[in-house]
Amino acid sequence: MNDSKADEYIDFNLRHAWHKISRMYNQKAKAHGLTMSIGFILLIVDKEGTPSTQLGPRMGMEPTSLSRTLKTMETRGYIYREVDKSDKRKVLIFLTEEGIKLRKQVKQVVVEFNEKLLHAIPKEKLKTFFEVMNLVDEHVEDELKTINFFN
Repeated sequence: MNDSKADEYIDFNLRHAWHKISRMYNQKAKAHGLTMSIGFILLIVDKEGTPSTQLGPRMGMEPTSLSRTLKTMETRGYIYREVDKSDKRKVLIFLTEEGIKLRKQVKQVVVEFNEKLLHAIPKEKLKTFFEVMNLVDEHVEDELKTINFFN
């Protein structure tokens, strides 16, 4: 594999595909005055409220970027924050009526794209894809466990 080209590596292909998907979603979001990050947050926040501390890890966002995005969403009236009644240390994020409307639009865009993929990819290949992605995920988890930051 030493003489391999970059496009023959699994992780290169994953990153390349994700980069294109990310660009596509950002362009679609931009047409509605949003960003892909705002769209994902709209999809992740649930009716019972979502702790702000769960959003970053679920989205792969740094705390600074997440804080800035949440502030933008709050300023635009898409979300509001409340202190958890049972645990005053927790801040829950909720969608406003405007946020709920936008969530429906964002969900429709995601569902439509996924339906196109589901129609274009034969079921057996899709099954294999998900099996491979699970294996990749397991191997990444294993690698993360073996990283020693103090070497």
